[in-house]
Amino acid sequence: MFTRNDLQRFIEQHHIAAEILPMPEDTPTVPDAARALGVTEEQIIKSLVFLVDSQPTLVIANGTGKVDSRLVARHYNVGRKRAKMAHPDQALEITGYAVGAMPPFGHRTRLRTIIDPGIITHVEIFGGGGEINAMLRITSQELMRVTRAEVVPVL
Repeated sequence: MFTRNDLQRFIEQHHIAAEILPMPEDTPTVPDAARALGVTEEQIIKSLVFLVDSQPTLVIANGTGKVDSRLVARHYNVGRKRAKMAHPDQALEITGYAVGAMPPFGHRTRLRTIIDPGIITHVEIFGGGGEINAMLRITSQELMRVTRAEVVPVL
């Protein structure tokens, strides 16, 4: 399983303008993370692995929103039952990171990625930092550059 150290190496190797913030407490939920960071819940992002026709796809969305798998399926022009969220063990196998600590990049392999437009309305955002007690600080513009994500409404 990957850790924040693996994520830090990825950040350095790819010259990404981002910072891993060690947290004094575990931040497994959006409210926990927002409270610990002193930011709004809307600035917290979640990185979710979906399987679309069995192909792994990363969906990045606002931590407070619920991703609609029908919108993910529609984007990829497949039936709604062919786009579903990966089970935690599948997500770990695909990315190398545990659910609840998953960063939006630095996975075992580059994943096709879509990002909800609500994310890019915030200048600074925070996502999983590779471990349950670490968060990643990055600008939405840098996140778009690094992930090469398509902007797709998914909430």
